[in-house]
Amino acid sequence: MSEYALELQNVTVTYTDGFEALHGVDLQVSPGEIVALLGPSGSGKSSLLRGVAGLEAVTSGRVLIAGQDVAGVPTHKRGCGMVFQDGQLFPHRTVAGNVAYSLEHTGRSRAQIRDEVAHWLNLVGLPDYGPRAITTLSGGQAQRVALARSLARRTGLLLLDEPLSALDRELREQLALELRGILTAADSSAVYVTHDHEEANTLADRVVYMRDGEITG
Repeated sequence: MSEYALELQNVTVTYTDGFEALHGVDLQVSPGEIVALLGPSGSGKSSLLRGVAGLEAVTSGRVLIAGQDVAGVPTHKRGCGMVFQDGQLFPHRTVAGNVAYSLEHTGRSRAQIRDEVAHWLNLVGLPDYGPRAITTLSGGQAQRVALARSLARRTGLLLLDEPLSALDRELREQLALELRGILTAADSSAVYVTHDHEEANTLADRVVYMRDGEITG
């Protein structure tokens, strides 16, 4: 087993227009550790996450997930889940249907999938929401469903790109604290992007500061 859930070695990301979003970034995330990436807009936080996920090509350097170099590996085979700011839930599916999505081609029986969905919805505090339509959820509830869907993959590494930023301050503070408990209970390593100092300190085991495409502390 690798010493790290995620390791970046001298990673550079350059966009097609020539803009270099990341400059030789090194980062290690231990198993079970929650790391917050904190910095202003344009500092490279989301580019780092997208490079790890395979949504942006890494120009140079290495990305290792659980010790495996994922160069050339498509996003859905990289062994990480991702939660975006808008959740990106399927509106035509119920809450349970969204959480079940990543389990439907794993060889599990319907009963096993049903039990898994119930487990994750209970963990995120939505035990009776399975039959609900996505359109009936509040913003906070929708993000919990998005989290449950990613956790259901049991990948061990979760990437979260400002998942609470669209919510009001009071709800963000509440969910940040709850989110830490959920990730800890799931024994999941996580990289959490935010520009909110308080949110980062509430949720993370370690805060990493970024500016101009580099880690500064």
